[in-house]
Amino acid sequence: MSRERYYDIILSPVITEKSTLAGEQDKVVFNVARNATKPEIKAAVEALFGVKVKKVNTLVRKGKVKRFRNTVGRQSDVKKAIVTLEKGQSIDIIGGL
Repeated sequence: MSRERYYDIILSPVITEKSTLAGEQDKVVFNVARNATKPEIKAAVEALFGVKVKKVNTLVRKGKVKRFRNTVGRQSDVKKAIVTLEKGQSIDIIGGL
């Protein structure tokens, strides 16, 4: 795959309190494309960050229904990938690519 495709798969890191605590267990959380598969996510993380990936877990967070004045809107669904790294590997999310 090309490097541009890797950037299309990995959309953004998830920086929350829960994902920061997961970082202590060699895990990193990313928002990924809805059509991305686990092998594609693994290849993209290894290529972009230069680390060894142990496993990838994915989940789809359903969009919430939100109201603003008299209109009802819906947030879009988001696919997340929880990437477990090999021992001794780490990714500096704040430092960026």
